[in-house]
Amino acid sequence: MENSLVNNDSLNVLILAAGLGTRLRPLTNDVPKPLVPVVDASILDLQARKARAIGNVRLHANAHYLAEQVVSAGGTLGFEKVWVELPDILGTAGPLKRIYNEGYRGGLLIMNGDAYCDFDLKAFVENAQALAAQPNGPQVALLAVDFPKVNTFRVGADGRLAGVVGRFGATEGAPATFSGVSWYSDEALSRIRDGEFDIREFWKQEIAAGRAPFIDMSQLHATWIDMGSPEGLMAAVEARLKELGRDVNEAVVEPGVELPAGVKIRHSVIYVGAEIAEGETIENEIRGKGFKWNVPPTPVY
Repeated sequence: MENSLVNNDSLNVLILAAGLGTRLRPLTNDVPKPLVPVVDASILDLQARKARAIGNVRLHANAHYLAEQVVSAGGTLGFEKVWVELPDILGTAGPLKRIYNEGYRGGLLIMNGDAYCDFDLKAFVENAQALAAQPNGPQVALLAVDFPKVNTFRVGADGRLAGVVGRFGATEGAPATFSGVSWYSDEALSRIRDGEFDIREFWKQEIAAGRAPFIDMSQLHATWIDMGSPEGLMAAVEARLKELGRDVNEAVVEPGVELPAGVKIRHSVIYVGAEIAEGETIENEIRGKGFKWNVPPTPVY
């Protein structure tokens, strides 16, 4: 049953932060992936900053793995609410419907808690809202990037989703990759079935009903990095250093790390708990408690 409605003078933003972080273990044994430091801030913090740049927003996150840490961070960062998913994770559709069912209105922007990106979110949302207001306009907008290793989206000549390779729909059309950024109108959210787990099933249903999501292809080449792997984390660190106007090859040492005498570090990230020998030279590494990953520089940067 829906609770009393929360007025729609603000855009609701949900940062998905419930993942298990398996590709970054053992780094994520003690900290959830959205809270892994990327130079000077976590991805959750950086995504929240980008969301706030849109204007009047209410920030939400979901949490499952090490949920208490995400709840604490959400409180520090001024989130409206962190929605804990226990005992079971709710997938990529359940968290959206949960917020709608709790009475939040005003549309919903979705962002990922494991992606370093530099999108113009305000332009994306404004365009999505304008299209949705048109007669028979799309009530869902998905922001696409060009990532040839994936590019499972197939986009029709009308600019709408025609299919997802290996899942459903057309195999012909312009290729693109889903960035994880999306916008849903209240009307669309109302149609997500209670208990729906995979948001792609909802897209499939919308296509079948003649309401295919719009694919925004205007930011195909914006910075977008999946930081869920060691290589992705290093790329995110490099991108953040570049954004801060710093040398992408400099050493990033987490506060609290004590470096022995004579240590030389270049193009590496050192987290608390890393074992470091006196006089050691460290280059092209991510090192922390119980692990040492060799990660070469990212060619694009």
